[in-house]
Amino acid sequence: MVNLLIKPASGMCNMECEYCFYCDETEKRKQASYGLMSIETAENVLRKGILYAKNSCTVAFQGGEPTLCGLDFFKHIISFAKQYKKPGVRLEFALQTNGYGIDEEWCRFLHDNHFLVGLSVDGLEEIHNEYRHNHQGQGTYRRILETAAMFDKYQVEYNILTVVHKDVAENIREIYKDYQRKGWNYLQFITCLDPLGEKRGQERYSLLPEAYGRFLTELFRLWYKDWKRNRQPFIRQFENYIGILAGYQPESCEQRGICGIQNVVEADGSVYTCDFYVLDEFCLGNLNKDSMADIQKKREEIGFIDRSRNHSKECRECRWFALCRGGCYRSREGEKDNYFCAGYQYFFENCYSQLEEIAKFHQNT
Repeated sequence: MVNLLIKPASGMCNMECEYCFYCDETEKRKQASYGLMSIETAENVLRKGILYAKNSCTVAFQGGEPTLCGLDFFKHIISFAKQYKKPGVRLEFALQTNGYGIDEEWCRFLHDNHFLVGLSVDGLEEIHNEYRHNHQGQGTYRRILETAAMFDKYQVEYNILTVVHKDVAENIREIYKDYQRKGWNYLQFITCLDPLGEKRGQERYSLLPEAYGRFLTELFRLWYKDWKRNRQPFIRQFENYIGILAGYQPESCEQRGICGIQNVVEADGSVYTCDFYVLDEFCLGNLNKDSMADIQKKREEIGFIDRSRNHSKECRECRWFALCRGGCYRSREGEKDNYFCAGYQYFFENCYSQLEEIAKFHQNT
């Protein structure tokens, strides 16, 4: 299995989100932006990734805002995928977008080529617009709702990605109910990251551990009530916890507690270990000149995955470790344990019995 996470527009974006973790990363490397990916580089990335894959190859696009490359670029992507696809290898396409530049032509393309789309929305209008605005400082919420409506019209498969910062955490009850009214039934909630290498909790959007614990608990209780009525939305994090309790491996690297094998590809073809570490010291090579085998060899040499096994003795002996597994390495770096540890403990102490109940239900049906 090969996972390609491609940033075809590097860190460029048609919006300015105050908490953007990728803007922070680009400022901490020698070259901030690699511009737009060339067609030649795109072909090299697709060709080498697909031919290296044995069973499946997932090709996902992120940014920055990947749609800045234009629709013609993505039509070339589909053409290359068809050209190099091997018998027995399943190809899947995904796109994470802020939705600001999507029009009906984009929607037809995404539907016809079976893209799974992640649409970024941060809760209620006033919360979303506080941090997610355009280059003129104007709110973007209503434009994103127009995109969601177009996705519905053209039957684009999409989920909602919400960044959990301070204001989202404090208003999750209202946000959850609003998402229900809109019919958004596939949800991801990801923790807002403070700037890399800086003291955590100092930004106005910063998510504190205790607030995260209350957020998870309140969200789960709302979700659990709907589960009892068989009308709960899909929330990735909860589904993974339930899967762990039912004896399955989580698909999310955060909930495995150990970094996975990612191939994050910048616009110049350079490959990195993780979306949270697209930094010079974690560059594995460049697919314009290196093979996928070379990339994997370099990954082993720098020991990135082994670094993520740095759980402390206290963490490993925690009663919740088998379920929590220490969380994302990015939230552990520079800390004795995961920065959000107190939040996770609060959540599991309050919600474990219900998580276990659901896992047992699935095992018996």
